[in-house]
Amino acid sequence: MAKILIVDDEPRIRDLIREHLQHAGYACAEAADGTQALAALAQGSVDLVILDIMMPFMDGMTCLREMRARKIDTPVIMLTARGEEYDKLAGLESGADDYVVKPFSPRELVARVKAVLARTMPKAAEAGGVYTFGDLVIDTASHSVRVAGQEAALTPKEFDLLVFLVQNKGIALSREKILQQVWNYDYYGEDRTVDTHIKMLRSHLGACRSYIVTVWGIGYKFDPDVL
Repeated sequence: MAKILIVDDEPRIRDLIREHLQHAGYACAEAADGTQALAALAQGSVDLVILDIMMPFMDGMTCLREMRARKIDTPVIMLTARGEEYDKLAGLESGADDYVVKPFSPRELVARVKAVLARTMPKAAEAGGVYTFGDLVIDTASHSVRVAGQEAALTPKEFDLLVFLVQNKGIALSREKILQQVWNYDYYGEDRTVDTHIKMLRSHLGACRSYIVTVWGIGYKFDPDVL
């Protein structure tokens, strides 16, 4: 049974989320701010975090950045009451896997939780391979990427995106296809999500950034032979 950590300073919101997640078969833990969340994560055994942005003491964005700085790669779904593009992109760039805007449908949130867990939980049991393209080495078993011998600090989502591109080497993939396969559901027009992650991924790949090619009018493809 997957365990979800619900982080929100409003008890009624935590209660609402917990009731729906428990009904869907998940175990739940709760925290009222980012500091409590980090303490809970330090004890391990959390499969996903639902993290509100606006909280006292330590807000969700600060908590997320601290998680990633501590190498805690537990998947995160952000909750935001604002919903501006800046908040969404800031969360994604800080390492969030998804976001939901308040007020939200509990059923939609549960669907998002299922989608993220379906993508992340099986990977620990997979016997992955190693892909080598010049100075780029991708090890799916250890979930690591090295560029010219140096480890690239990818977020879990960036890693999944890179592996999906590599597994479809030379194939032009539409943004819609990438969203369906990497995020495991439709974003209903949020193509900017793919573009943002491609930009971040390229920044981590250094001299190998040109391996990810923009296919104008379609999307992207992985082509390590590009000139």
